[in-house]
Amino acid sequence: MSTNYFKEYPNQEGFYQEYGGAFIPPQLEEEMKKINEAYFAISKSHKFISELRDIRKHFQGRPTPVYHCNRLSQKYGGQIYLKREDLNHTGAHKLNHCMGEALLAKYMGKKKLIAETGAGQHGVALATAAAYFGLECEIHMGEVDIEKEFPNVQRMKILGTKVIPATHGLKTLKEAVDSAFGAYLEDPINSIYCIGSVVGPHPFPMMVRDFQRVVGIEAKDQFFDMTGELPDSIVACVGGGSNAMGIFSAFLDDQECKLYGVEPAGKSLEKLGDHAATMTLGKPGIIHGFKCYMLQDEKGEPAPVHSVASGLDYPGVGPEHSMLKDMNKVSYESISDKECIDAFFELSRLEGIIPALESSHAVAYALKLAKENPKKSILVNLSGRGDKDLDYVIDNYGLPE
Repeated sequence: MSTNYFKEYPNQEGFYQEYGGAFIPPQLEEEMKKINEAYFAISKSHKFISELRDIRKHFQGRPTPVYHCNRLSQKYGGQIYLKREDLNHTGAHKLNHCMGEALLAKYMGKKKLIAETGAGQHGVALATAAAYFGLECEIHMGEVDIEKEFPNVQRMKILGTKVIPATHGLKTLKEAVDSAFGAYLEDPINSIYCIGSVVGPHPFPMMVRDFQRVVGIEAKDQFFDMTGELPDSIVACVGGGSNAMGIFSAFLDDQECKLYGVEPAGKSLEKLGDHAATMTLGKPGIIHGFKCYMLQDEKGEPAPVHSVASGLDYPGVGPEHSMLKDMNKVSYESISDKECIDAFFELSRLEGIIPALESSHAVAYALKLAKENPKKSILVNLSGRGDKDLDYVIDNYGLPE
């Protein structure tokens, strides 16, 4: 990896080698250009950086800690650590980029924030940012996910946000993105689409990655302070891939650190529509204005997907992840619904930490790694807390004895 990695990727057209770009309607090209220019202007501004740092410290509660899982490590082997993004305000890593995107919107004179959400964490985070800056907010969410993640829907409404149900197709994350893009197209002058992951047309994959880099920067320093060395493995769940890019970004030059992105094997990898294993079984294609690995049907269209975790059931993935896969810099693995649920309860019972189902995929893979490598250290990005998932888990899986 080049030491100028972040200056090289993406290039000026927004490509990470062959992935990324901006495949968008002509009426959005000028708006994307304005967003790109505004981002580069303020991201170099001392005033913007100072305000964002102040928000992170005094409003978000950063830095979030790194925690050693003593009982989990004793049971499974290895030394398992968690980067506690569940302790970030609103309960997940999403606020890291939402506060940055809302600050950018304010700088550009936008009046309204529009976004999609799957598990609701991005929606809650953006609703929080909108309330903080006094902006309107509209969140699009699949009907299936609205029912599944009802506590987060209520949180968004309490924060003053309008929640729009996506009622077409499978009524999950992809359809929410479709719906949100449509709403943004109606008024791109006064609104801004605040994408919830490292996906979408350029410059959003770059912007979200840059705002999430704080996770990796903190974690690297914290882990070294705690242990005197770097972790042997870093593990993060991958849907679109924002939390993973956030923590991976700090370790891309460290050859001794193995990076693992964990996606949903769902109910089965054998049948299209039963999983969301984009990196494992997908191939390059274009979705929502960018090129990436994508699960496709026989017509080359985005395939139906499934995951117990609403925030991971997306048929595409971030373009930077697609590049890192081709470069063999990150190993992309998959975890089934059952393994995810088992890890959800294990972390809860052994460490007193209830993880989000998205994060439970990473925890599940870390437990596998610990068994296979009992003398190695593993750092998991615990991207969110599981309050939002309690009703769904209990209703569908019950409580273990």
